[in-house]
Amino acid sequence: MANRPRTAPRAPALAPLAVLTAGAAGAAYLYGTNPHEPGHWLPGCPLRALTGLLCPGCGGTRMAYDVLHGHFATAWHDNALLLAASPFVLLLLGRWLYEGLRGRRWRPAPSPRTQLALLSAAAVWTVLRNVF
Repeated sequence: MANRPRTAPRAPALAPLAVLTAGAAGAAYLYGTNPHEPGHWLPGCPLRALTGLLCPGCGGTRMAYDVLHGHFATAWHDNALLLAASPFVLLLLGRWLYEGLRGRRWRPAPSPRTQLALLSAAAVWTVLRNVF
């Protein structure tokens, strides 16, 4: 019998649980760190640092901080597209965790049309926020 490499046991819930844990740790740090004020250690946008242009995610850290503190109007001003997309992202994360806890792997496969729609929305948002 040939020696086969041992594979790790399958635990489909580990990946979504790790993402939730990292997200909770990041949210806990962000809750006490105001990104609207300078002097905090928070990553900046490389595109903005190089070009001065806002990418689709610029303002996401400030938006998350404002959501954590219940300032939804300010969060909308920081990044409306990310705020509008947040419930869908949380729904996908919830589904991933649900399937993992049931012992199943879940890998959504968006259609090419959906991928194009998402990329187009990000491109249009980038242009609009840099023009206006």
